[in-house]
Amino acid sequence: MIYKNNQNNHRPTRSSLTIVIKVGTTTICDEKTHYPVLSNLSSLVELVLKLKSQGHRVVLVSSAAVATGLRRLNIDERPTKMSTLQAISAVGQGRLIRLYDDLFGQFHQPVAQVLLTKNDLSERAQYLNAVSCLEEILELGVVPIVNENDTICPQEIRFGDNDTLSAITAGMLKADYLFLLTDVDCLYTDNPRTNPDAKNVSVCHDIQVLQELVCVTSRGSALGTGGMSTKLVAADLATAAGVRTVITHGAKPENLMKIIEADDAGTLMTPHELAVVTGDDLLARNLPLHTLFTAKDNPLYDRKWWIKHGLHTAGRVYIDEGAMRAVLSRKQRSSLFAAGIVDVENNFVANQAVMIICRRKNEQGEVVEEVDIGKGLVNYSSIEIGRIKGCRSQDITDILGYMDAECVIDRDNLVRTLDNPV
Repeated sequence: MIYKNNQNNHRPTRSSLTIVIKVGTTTICDEKTHYPVLSNLSSLVELVLKLKSQGHRVVLVSSAAVATGLRRLNIDERPTKMSTLQAISAVGQGRLIRLYDDLFGQFHQPVAQVLLTKNDLSERAQYLNAVSCLEEILELGVVPIVNENDTICPQEIRFGDNDTLSAITAGMLKADYLFLLTDVDCLYTDNPRTNPDAKNVSVCHDIQVLQELVCVTSRGSALGTGGMSTKLVAADLATAAGVRTVITHGAKPENLMKIIEADDAGTLMTPHELAVVTGDDLLARNLPLHTLFTAKDNPLYDRKWWIKHGLHTAGRVYIDEGAMRAVLSRKQRSSLFAAGIVDVENNFVANQAVMIICRRKNEQGEVVEEVDIGKGLVNYSSIEIGRIKGCRSQDITDILGYMDAECVIDRDNLVRTLDNPV
């Protein structure tokens, strides 16, 4: 089964790759006993060491702090109270990193614990500092082991799951690959455990097309927080940053080498004009089951990717259709000026990120549709924008008594999420 698409994609070179591997809770810990699955962990450690011996840089994004804490405290079921989960995670995180240190230590490989929250990345200087720290760890030949800082992270600034965290990490490092290790071989069109007719998805060039074809409503395991839907979100984030993303089985980490080698040899890919490929003959081609999400042709890098995915959205700015055409015009790519703004929502201050929404109207002047066209950093607060909306730039000084900038959102601080004003 194939779906047409006109997208090209380029494979990363093999010389020295940056590879982010996200390993889920069910790969690391037994779902019922919470004991570590040492066979999987040992295989994972051996894989990382083999990749490093070939000159690649490897980052692990590891779940299982809560599961490890449950085992240590002899608690059978994952609680729902946030403060209890945070306390259990605090117990488990130290033991989890010690487990990794013991396994890697058998081969004299140092590891580093890196705990992040979304709040750490929302301020530009902190974001750049986190990137520099990870880069320096890799330069030292150390394996970073990344996890969310569950102990101090409130619900509103959580990544939500380590699939998203791994995609953010891969984007920060401009990684070549993100591998999402899970408890199934690949993404299927439906749950293969309940639907025998479910087909495996081998390659995806267009996630929007894929989302219309697959059913991913099943939740993750009793221990984990994610499911297949979170992996689609992660793949969307990572591919937007130019990172090829692969879903494959966590109990078979050796498959990663086969996938990378096949990709390097050019035998992994299907023709680029196919948006989604299901029921492919991967096994007939002697390739392990997996789902490959190809990177975007025009990925967002660094600053604009940070604005879109690293920053908390503090509010909304509503604009008219004329402003939308100017902002989205391929030739003009205009900044957003006060004259095109019709309304503002929520309270925010200058330099915070807001969504840019176009209110489209019918001939009677009634709003018939709201179109999300982008996200950007504002030069004025919500109160100031409320006062200058609809006004010309030269009138800002008369209205406010000062003018910090001619535009509300500069084109260099604006990320477009809609390609054409159709």
